[in-house]
Amino acid sequence: MVTGFDVIILGAGAAGLMCALTAGGRGRRVLLLDHAEAAGKKILISGGGRCNFTNMEAAASRFLSDNPHFCRAALARYTQHDFLALVEKHRIAWHEKTLGQLFCDGSAREIVRMLLDECAAVGVDIRLGHRVIEVGKSDAFRVETDHGGFTAASLVFATGGLSIPRMGATGFAHDAARRFGLGLTDIRAGLVPLTFTGDDLALMQGLSGVSLDVRATVRRTSFEEALLFTHRGLSGPAILQISSYWREGDTVSIDLLPGIDAGAELIARKAARPNAELRTILGELLPQRLAQALAARFGDGRIGQMRDRSLADIATTLKSWHLMPSGSEGYAKAEVTLGGVDTAALSQRTLEAKSVPGLFVIGEAVDVTGWLGGYNFQWAWSSGWCAGQAA
Repeated sequence: MVTGFDVIILGAGAAGLMCALTAGGRGRRVLLLDHAEAAGKKILISGGGRCNFTNMEAAASRFLSDNPHFCRAALARYTQHDFLALVEKHRIAWHEKTLGQLFCDGSAREIVRMLLDECAAVGVDIRLGHRVIEVGKSDAFRVETDHGGFTAASLVFATGGLSIPRMGATGFAHDAARRFGLGLTDIRAGLVPLTFTGDDLALMQGLSGVSLDVRATVRRTSFEEALLFTHRGLSGPAILQISSYWREGDTVSIDLLPGIDAGAELIARKAARPNAELRTILGELLPQRLAQALAARFGDGRIGQMRDRSLADIATTLKSWHLMPSGSEGYAKAEVTLGGVDTAALSQRTLEAKSVPGLFVIGEAVDVTGWLGGYNFQWAWSSGWCAGQAA
């Protein structure tokens, strides 16, 4: 038996839930399907369980895409302020952390409950634990699952990307979009720790757990946030951010003392305390373990016995430590998937496929990827709302 709906949405994550409640609010008969046993699983683990649900600075410039202007329309039609109004309507307490990031005071479960309550209020039919076997279109879209078949005039792909496969992530949306003739851009892991080999890795393993604020740069893009040394290389917000811009063969430059003139500092301390060891001086500027490791590399000794030229070379390294990653930790540790369905195939206003009327692609499946800090959730809300207004 085949059951008919106006709209079928595949994927009960952030984008899918927003699309469902929006379409349902227009009086559409909506079916929301997901192979997982619970809705919003990635929402639940986000922000350390408190869900960094949006960012007050959300703007097109904070997103990566082959067409960097594509996301403007959706972000303008449904803004961070619109989502915050929904959060406040449900009396969910929130707070702003650094760099415009908004978090729940309590649990990410409050955001999932809010979305589910909104869906329930407009009669969205949510069916979990349904594995999609086949998707096609004749007069209407047809979705075959291991629990039966469904048809609808509109179909929305909201199944996300490849990041965090342990949460059930797959390339379903990419594969299905390709079968409908939609192009894909280059797909890779984003917002992901970087890995190293050789001497660099040996140094980093000895520093595992050490964290400090740095400025990380790849080509012309820089981020000033925290860096974390790990057993496999580098992580932390600054590295996750820059990883989305890094490509194999690129050098990452790390400024260990952002905002500080390292050369002037070392010369001044040499004059004031010539008998101090280099590791002691560096330890006043950097975490102790890092200071000791770098001093050993530079050749530790009394700073007063070091030539100014040598101190200038040390300062150059502190301000521009060039590192060559061997790779990244891949989709298992990536927060997002870069690339996806080519935006050239989609309407900028509604996310509908230009060549397949009634087919929509939203959220992470699209070639729009935000910075770390709530931007990708905002893209999910914005793209989901726009498709829900049209599906």
